[in-house]
Amino acid sequence: MLKVISFLLAIVQFCLMPCSSLFGRHQILIDKTKTYQTFEEFGTSSCWWAQTVDTDEMARNIAKELYSEEGLGLKIFRYNIGGGEADNPDCRIWDTTRRTESFYVWSKEKGEYIYDFTRDANARRVMDYAVEYGAEKIILFCNSPHFSMTKSGHASGGLTEYSSNLPKENYKAFIDYVLTIADWFVAEGYPVYAISPINEPQWSWGSPDWVGQEGCHYTDEEAIELLEMFALEMKKRNSPYKLNGPESGQMSWGYYGIVEKFFENEILNDFCDTFNGHSYWMDNAEEEKEQIGKELKKKYPDKKYEMSEWCELPLTIDSTTIDSGLHMARVIVDDLTKMNAVSWQSWTAVNGDGLLDRNAEGELIKYNRYYAFKHFTSFIEPGMKRVRVFDNFYDKTKLKTVAFINEKNAVVVIVNSEENEEELKICGLLGKTEIYLTDATHNCEKIYDGEFDKSIHIPSKSIMTVKVEM
Repeated sequence: MLKVISFLLAIVQFCLMPCSSLFGRHQILIDKTKTYQTFEEFGTSSCWWAQTVDTDEMARNIAKELYSEEGLGLKIFRYNIGGGEADNPDCRIWDTTRRTESFYVWSKEKGEYIYDFTRDANARRVMDYAVEYGAEKIILFCNSPHFSMTKSGHASGGLTEYSSNLPKENYKAFIDYVLTIADWFVAEGYPVYAISPINEPQWSWGSPDWVGQEGCHYTDEEAIELLEMFALEMKKRNSPYKLNGPESGQMSWGYYGIVEKFFENEILNDFCDTFNGHSYWMDNAEEEKEQIGKELKKKYPDKKYEMSEWCELPLTIDSTTIDSGLHMARVIVDDLTKMNAVSWQSWTAVNGDGLLDRNAEGELIKYNRYYAFKHFTSFIEPGMKRVRVFDNFYDKTKLKTVAFINEKNAVVVIVNSEENEEELKICGLLGKTEIYLTDATHNCEKIYDGEFDKSIHIPSKSIMTVKVEM
């Protein structure tokens, strides 16, 4: 009741603002009485960089920057079960960093494939340190089945466009392969949260002309059939982890149909409480995301959406500039507010389009995207609920906001892509306040610590997080 009264008073205050004030500056009203999704975790992927980290010191430093509370405080570590192209004598992938080392290897002595879990040591070491520093969930994902199971003999896709590279007679072998690996990690004490055996099934992958990485095409029907078989086998084995899918490479309206087919399948609908998709090629698709988000909420109110991959594609913005961070922050806000994402996971953590990188001297550097991500990861805690934000923004404004609350705190993230400083009045909150800023000269730095002040100034091209004790 007190929350309702507080909100009504805030509404009155918001509506009674003089017209000159109302239209002369931006205002938002945090409506704590209207909640949406409960947030779970942020995370990132170990592709295609973790296997190249060949020193213990660098592996530890990277894990600390990503997973410790002093760093980003991420909770999800996405580990790639590679398709084995580093072991394939006929490998076609020209980029050697995208050739993976597999646990499934040919034994000359036995004349058959066996499992060797000493392999992929560099990537596993990074994962070990990630868990030590705070990773609570490991997602094991595949870009392709092992090359020995495919039609082409390659994990880099088929030899013809838009043709599945996994013959149906090998579906069972692929399922056993993934679950054997997942079960080994569980037995070793790793916090395996989910497996994700299919990646971006709608893309062609392979063909004679494009072999840039491991990948496998599936039609919607093939993807659903394979995932259903995974679910049945996991139920049979009583697997202690979830099944993620369908990992659509683009959550646009044109590819929305695979989500419908995913949940129209009785077995998958019963077995899976979430669906996973990527935000590639959706950077400026706010209206489309909102349309999809509303449709998903209407048709599947009991299901959750996990945004499991995004990086800037193509990479056109200088990674060292605030423009890079602003771009990423806008995507995160849209996915949280329009798609109701309960988790948000970036793609590669360490490389040119990632969060961190290594310079020519081998030193670890932080891109602006790292600090942009920190505005969310360090303040939006697991279990927080997103709340409604009213605003008086005009249609073309480049201001974006998202707000979360729990019993102790409210967190508001504000993204200002305007060339000018903006004055913003925040209604509906009261309490001790901390403000953090990233712009051309600040890197998620605390700039205010004191009593709540409704009026704040947001520098041009900046990201600001306002944390209020309630």
